[in-house]
Amino acid sequence: MKLGYELTIEQTQKLVMTPELIQAIQILQFSTQELETYLEEQLLANPILEKVEKPETTEISDSEESFAKIEESFEKIHEKEIDWAEHFKEREYDDISYKQWQYNTEKSDYSYEQFVSSDITLTDHMMLQLQLVSMGPGCKQVAKYLIESLNENGYLTLSLEEVAELFGISVEKVLKVLKIIQGFDPVGVGARNLVECLLIQMAYYGDDTPETCEIIENHLEDIAANRMTNIAKAVGISIKEVQEISDIIRTLEPKPGRQFGSANDNRYIVPDVTVEKVDGEYLIIVNDTTAPRLNISPFYRKMLIEADKESNISTFLTGRLNSALWLIKSIEQRRQTIYNVVKAVVQYQEDFFEQGTKYLKTLTLKQIADEVGVHESTVSRSINGKYMQTPRGLYEIKYFFTSGVAGSDGLGIASESIKTIIKEIVDCEDPKAPYSDQALVNILEKKGIDISRRTVAKYRDEMNLPSSSKRKRF
Repeated sequence: MKLGYELTIEQTQKLVMTPELIQAIQILQFSTQELETYLEEQLLANPILEKVEKPETTEISDSEESFAKIEESFEKIHEKEIDWAEHFKEREYDDISYKQWQYNTEKSDYSYEQFVSSDITLTDHMMLQLQLVSMGPGCKQVAKYLIESLNENGYLTLSLEEVAELFGISVEKVLKVLKIIQGFDPVGVGARNLVECLLIQMAYYGDDTPETCEIIENHLEDIAANRMTNIAKAVGISIKEVQEISDIIRTLEPKPGRQFGSANDNRYIVPDVTVEKVDGEYLIIVNDTTAPRLNISPFYRKMLIEADKESNISTFLTGRLNSALWLIKSIEQRRQTIYNVVKAVVQYQEDFFEQGTKYLKTLTLKQIADEVGVHESTVSRSINGKYMQTPRGLYEIKYFFTSGVAGSDGLGIASESIKTIIKEIVDCEDPKAPYSDQALVNILEKKGIDISRRTVAKYRDEMNLPSSSKRKRF
C-alpha cells in the first residue's frame, strides 16, 4: 500500500444544486400567498423586472405565443450566451412577461365585496351595554375594569380581592358590580368558573331547581361520563329525570364569549386550485391571478441596447435579464406541474367528487408521480400547503392522499371513507342500546371492510365520538 501525497486527475459524476434549480424548487412548493410575497421581493431585487399595473385584455393565443418566445430564448441560454442587445434589435422582442388572460378592470372600480367587515369583540359588546346601566362613576370604573379582565371565553380572570384592593373598596361592592355584569348578554358572561357559568344560565332560563343546581355543582364529571345511575342515587330522583336534566345542561354554552370575533381569529385561505364541473367534465384552474404580473422594463431594455457590450452595465443587465427569464420559466413550470398533479388526482378520485366522502379511495404520492411522470418529491412539493376549491367544498390537496384498507373487491378504501361509514352507523343506532366497537367491526365486515377493533376505536376518537357507554341514553 502506497502512502504519500500526490496530485491526480479523475472524472466523477455528482448532482449539483445550482441557484437556479434551488429557486425553481422553492417556487414550486410556494402557496399562492407565499408566491406573491416572493415575487414582490424579486421585483425589489431585480431592476429589470417591473409589475404590470394595468394588464391589457389579451387572447390566450397571444399569451401562448409570448411564452413560446420565452421557451425559445430559454433553450438558447443552455446552448450559448445570448447577446441580448442584438436579440432585442433583431426580434423586436418587447414583451417578456408572465401574463394570463383576464378581464379588463379599472383600478377605480370597487365593490363592497372587496371589503371585510370588522367583527364586534366581546369587550365592545359589553361596553355598549354598560352605557345603558345607571350607576355611579366609581362603580362604572370598576365595571369597565372587570369587563376588560374577561378572557376570550367570557370568564373573569381576576379574583374579587385583587380588584377590591386595586380600587380601595370592599369585596362586597365589587361582587355587586360583578352581579350586574353577569346580567349582560351573552348569558353566563362574567362567571368565575364553569359551575357558576352554568348556574347563571339555568337561572336565566328558569330551570334552576334544587336538583339541577346540585347536579351542576357536584356531578358534572358524572354527566360527562354518562353515569346517570350514580347521579340518580346521590340526588334521589329517577334516572329519567336525571337524563332530562342532563339534556338541558348539554344545551348550555360553557364558553359564552367565544361567539364574538377577534382580530386574531380571522384565518383566510386562498385556494391555489379551483375545480369546476362543466358539461359533465371537471376543469382545473390554477389560481395565480393574485401574484403580480411581471414584465421587462422598457427603460433597462433600451439601456442594454445602447450600452457598450464590454461595459459593466451590459454585463450586469445581461445577468439580471437571464435571472428574470429563469424566474418567468419557473413560474410557468410551477403552474403546469400543479395542473398536471391536480388533474391526475381529480381523475383518480372522481367517485369522491360525484358521490361524496364514502367513495374516497386510497392514494399515494407514487401513484400520482407515475401517472404524471415526475418524482415523488416533486408531487409532494406541488401539494404541500396548497388548497383546492371543489364543488364539494374547500380541501387541502393532501386530503386526497390518504391511507386505508383493502376492501372485499380488492380496491383500497380510504380511512376518511371508513370514518364516514362509522359515523352513519352511529347516527342510526338505537340510543338505548348503542353499538360497541366490536359490534361496529362486525357491521363493517359485512360491508366488506376488514379492520380491527382497535382501529375502529381510533377512528371513533378522531371523530370525537364517545364510547358506547357514554352514548347510551336511559
